[in-house]
Order: sequence, then structure tokens, then C-alpha cells
Amino acid sequence: MIKRADALAAFESDRFDLVVIGGGITGAGVALDAASRGYSVALVEREDYASGTSSRSSKLVHGGLRYLQNFDLGLVREALLERALMVNLAPHLVHPLALLVPGFDGKRPDRLTGVGLNMYDVMARDRLRRGRRADEEWSPDRHRVISAEETLELIPALESRNPTSAYLFYDCQADDVRLVLTVLGEAERFGAVVANRCEVLALIEEGGRAAGVRCVDQAGGSELEIKADNVVSATGVWADQIRPDEIYAEEEMPRIRPSRGTHVTLPRDKLPLTAGAIVPAGGGRTIFALPWLGRTLVGTTDNDYEGSLEHVPPDEKDIDYLLDATNAFFDKALDPEDLCGAYAGVRPLVHTGDPKKSVDISRKAELFETSSGLLTITGGKLTTWRRMAKMTVDRIVEREAREAPCRTHEIPLGQPADEDDLAAPDAVDEESRELLASRYGHAARGVLDLAKERPELARRIVPDLPDLVAEAPFAVRHEQALTVGDVLLRRTRLGLLAAPQLVGEHAEPPRAVAEAMAPELGWDGERVERELADWRELAASEGIAGP
Repeated sequence: MIKRADALAAFESDRFDLVVIGGGITGAGVALDAASRGYSVALVEREDYASGTSSRSSKLVHGGLRYLQNFDLGLVREALLERALMVNLAPHLVHPLALLVPGFDGKRPDRLTGVGLNMYDVMARDRLRRGRRADEEWSPDRHRVISAEETLELIPALESRNPTSAYLFYDCQADDVRLVLTVLGEAERFGAVVANRCEVLALIEEGGRAAGVRCVDQAGGSELEIKADNVVSATGVWADQIRPDEIYAEEEMPRIRPSRGTHVTLPRDKLPLTAGAIVPAGGGRTIFALPWLGRTLVGTTDNDYEGSLEHVPPDEKDIDYLLDATNAFFDKALDPEDLCGAYAGVRPLVHTGDPKKSVDISRKAELFETSSGLLTITGGKLTTWRRMAKMTVDRIVEREAREAPCRTHEIPLGQPADEDDLAAPDAVDEESRELLASRYGHAARGVLDLAKERPELARRIVPDLPDLVAEAPFAVRHEQALTVGDVLLRRTRLGLLAAPQLVGEHAEPPRAVAEAMAPELGWDGERVERELADWRELAASEGIAGP
């Protein structure tokens, strides 16, 4: 990723075909799609990349089995096709994950679930009937029933419940932030110019048409203008905060209805599993318990949210809800003291505003265009980001009468690492090398080179997790990281996985990160202390350590 200063200079000196507002997965996807079709693209993000909803998902790239219950077959089919594409385009980032639906008390798993899994299988393999060879892309095995012994091998946490058997099926898992950063990197490879911490203050208009944006550089304080022929807002739950007077003057405009989703992480030894589990949570709802980056991830809730969007901490009642469901299902006695971390995000669910359709709140993406030509894309979910981007850029191509077909279905996302990329100093163990390969792919070489050049960077940030201190200066140099929070919450995920070790006034891991960043950003000792205080304030606002 280019340096912010170079991006800001390009913003003011060039005119672009398109400016994208929002650096989450949808904005990143629009930038990649448009740039790969030959458009000149600028992208600005108010905070850090993926700092909103795109860093707070369930980490699944999946069809959404529960949407079958609502007969939302189109959404499920679309997501399953995208899931297969992602595994093939980014095999180091998106991994198949086994998921189980166990049965107990001598009974087989619920037959109705088996019917749903049959439909899931059929839709996942539908593309094979469209003329593609089976070896062209990843396709999961069909679901099957496994024995009690195999169930316990995959989910040892169920030992006290003596499961009878389980349905086994497959979805996929990813680090949501790393997916965003990789998509942005590919967009840059096609010529896009991107910068974080640039807040849009207003649209620029020429002849009544949106023709760019006026921004403030939050890091430097200066204002700048980005001129562009098209403007796309990909700001998710903030979509109706850019020109709301114009947006809501349109009679058919959908309304954003925020929904808070809370997740918690737990030590693997307290809830051991190597496959995911579908956990009943009462009222016909289910949650996930998933292995993720050395911890067990449990979520999510789905409740209307009306608070501030700046920081969305987990709700204490939501945490209790998740722990109660987990304890009942696994026969455990987990409490908030056991948490490794907690986080919440707000989903941009779309409501039509029609009182006759009050239940029409969907994860389906919506694209709308207002009188100035501003395009707003919102709704959707992590898995379908590429379709959302295609829908948006297709509209620009249509109104400009260009010949520019979408190419993102064939563009690899990053480059997997090979053995030569992973040569490392002795201080870096195999677990850390594997993590770097899955996080950065070929670019892991840059992190390991830093660890070799500066041996003090080869140590772990947190002793029981494989993330390296070297990732902090790498994030500053190559990924526009500017704060300790950027590194602990997003470039690594330690803020979600080891929060109790990161939030105390004298916590050593944040200090190690800040001191590794300091030479890159010109921080003196006083500035390091100020950055650490800012980190503690952010961690408290985000509620990452739970109640």
C-alpha cells in the first residue's frame, strides 16, 4: 500500500473517474472492481480500514444456512457461489471449515436440519450443472452423519454430553480485516489510490451533479478536495449520513436499520473444538461456536441498535446471552471472567420503510441513486462483497455507456506463500510462520525480513499467541497503520483474542507495539506514552475486555 502522504498528494493533483467513500469490504471491493475495469479510482476512509462492521463479523464466508429457514433462497445461492470463488481466489485467506449439528440422548440430529442441509448441498453444487468442470473450483463434500466418536474428536467440549452423532457439513472461515486489506492491495495494483483517516465533509457539485468530495485529513488537519466524475458511498450503517436531505427526499429510498451483533472469545482449553458447532440459543435462534486464531469464538446476537455509531461496545446482556447458550449446550460453567475478548458491530440492515412490509429487513444488498448521481451501496454481508461491488460499478458503466465487463471473478486476491517465503530467524517458531503465511501470503516475507534485521522484533507480542512484534512496523510501512489500536485490533487481532493482557496501565504488549512503531512514525518517549493512553481509552470505549 502506498504511503498516505503520496496518496493525499495524488488526491489533490489528479482528477478521478470515481471516488469511493468507505474503506470496509464493500468500498474496497468497489475500488478493485472499478480499477480493474480501467477506471481511475480514489478511496477514502474516515477512520482506519475495516474499522467498522468489516472487522466485527463472525469471520465466516458462508451461504447462511439459517436464511433457508426464511426461504431466502436467492441470497443463499448467491453467497454459496461467492464462497466457492473466494476459496479459489484467496486460498491462504479463506479456508474450508467443518461445522457440526450434534444430536443427543440417543437421537439422531434434527431431521428438518438434514432437509436444509440437502438444499444447501444442491445449491452449492448448482454451478456444476452450468457447464463448469468439477475441478475448476473448490466444492465442499456433501453433508453426512458422523458417529459419536468422530463428533468428540472434532468437538471435545461435548464430552460430558455424550452426543449420539452429528451432521457434518462445510462452510468457510476468514480473517475479515485481512480480506479487506488484501482487496485494497489488489485495487492499488490496478491503479487505485487509497488513504485512511480522511473524513468526507461534503460532496462537491458541478452543474447539480456529484463531482467529488471535500475531506479533512484527520492525521494532519488540512482540508483537501478530490475531484471525480462519479461518487460512491460504501459506508454501511453510516450510509444515510452523507447528504441525508437528498437521500430521504427520494420516495423509494430504503432506511438503514442498525442491528448490533456481539461476539466473545474464550480460551481453547476451556471450550476445546477443532470444528465449529451450531448452538441452539432459545427462541428458535442459533449461534456459532468456532475455532479461530487459537481461541474459541462465540456469536452472534442480533438486536436493534439505536446508540452512537462511533464506538459500539458489547452489551452485558448480550454477553450473558451468549455464555448462557454456550453453557447449556456444552454443559459448562463459563462466566465473563473467562473471556479472552469481546466485540460488537452494527450491521446495516435495510428496511423498505413500508409499514405493510415491516418484516422486510434483509441481508440483501441495496443500491440506490439520487438526483445528484450519488450512488449508495449498503446492506449485504461479508461473503457477498464482490457481488455488491459488481452491482455498483455495473451501474456506472451503464450510465456512461462504456464497454467494461467485470473481472473480479478471475482476479487472485494476494499470493499464497511458498517455502522460500518463510525462511525465518531461529527466534521465529513454526506456529508464527504459519500464521504469517495465512495472514499475509507472499508478503509474509517482508515481516520475516524485519525480524531478521532487528532481532528484538522477532519475539511474540503476547506469549501464548504467534503474532510478532515485527508486524507493527510492517503495518506502518506497508498498510498505513498510524496507531497502537490499528495494530492490536486490525493488523493483528490480539485486541479480540487477548484483551485482558492489553488493557492495563502497565501492560507490556501495547508498549512493545508502540515502541516498535515509534521509529517509523517519529514518536519520542512522550508521544509513545500519549499513544498508549489513547489505546487504553479506545479499548475501554470498545469494551474489548467485556464487562
